[in-house]
Amino acid sequence: MGPDYPFGEWLRAHTLNAQGVEHLIRAWTQPGFGADPDQLSLLFVLHYIACSGNETTVGTFERNSDTAGGAQESRFVGGSQRVPLELAKRLGRRVALRAPVTRIAHVDGGVRVHTRRGVVKARRVIVAAPPKQVLGIDFAPGLPAGRRALLQQLQMGRLMKCDAVYDKPFWRDQGLTGFGISDNGAVRAAFDNHVADTGHGVLLAFVGGSTWAQYGTRSLAERRAAVLQGFASMFGEKALRPIEYAEHDWTRERWTGGGPTAIYAPGVMTTHGHHIRTPFRRIHWAGTETSTYWTGYMDGAVRSGERAAAEVLEKR
Repeated sequence: MGPDYPFGEWLRAHTLNAQGVEHLIRAWTQPGFGADPDQLSLLFVLHYIACSGNETTVGTFERNSDTAGGAQESRFVGGSQRVPLELAKRLGRRVALRAPVTRIAHVDGGVRVHTRRGVVKARRVIVAAPPKQVLGIDFAPGLPAGRRALLQQLQMGRLMKCDAVYDKPFWRDQGLTGFGISDNGAVRAAFDNHVADTGHGVLLAFVGGSTWAQYGTRSLAERRAAVLQGFASMFGEKALRPIEYAEHDWTRERWTGGGPTAIYAPGVMTTHGHHIRTPFRRIHWAGTETSTYWTGYMDGAVRSGERAAAEVLEKR
């Protein structure tokens, strides 16, 4: 076995009660990646965990998965979309909406970015988009073979999120946190998604990987019943009676087509992974997948933009 073989294979070879441990780990990989352990490179998983830190703090599994002191501790008031929206306000009319990029060409000591609303000329350009979207852009000259192979082999997983809304967060009255994991059913990981300014309680489930394959293709009514039953098994019968239920399926999402972050299948990272941040002439790469800290998270996305901007300024 090389260092980039399947994560699931490593689990089964190096743990006691391998089946039980794999069921437990699925409650982490399915919400995080939209994939099961066998679909993930062990090297990628280790990289992902190591990224769960910063310049002064070592990344650990606990920091990646925990609530208190971990990645799940804090949320954006108003949603994480506030980050790009606030940045867009500062830029004003320089932000061009409804202008998808169709072509990026190196010409005359710079680049020309072709959009449906016109052509922009610049000395350098930063591309920050999901891998599959980058493949839809025509590059002149064409992307290096290694970079294109990486983009073609990065996958987005299969993941959806389901929210059940209640009059109040009843589980808190029982001394429960609203966080739970399970090795069966539609809800493998649940979170308290309480909305403070309304007083309503919200339970959130991420349904991914083989659990998505089992429930994601069912009717809305069947899936709703299965998700609510999953909540009830963790927090009691009151979970069966929400005042509202909503879900978002990333596999049907236009821009990502599967999940919020790209994943490496076994063998991809050692073969093509070194291309993830390497500039292509006057084109630089951003996006959470390119970050050295908190890859896969909003934190990583912001860091990648700062790093790419520093690259451009250095070459200016």
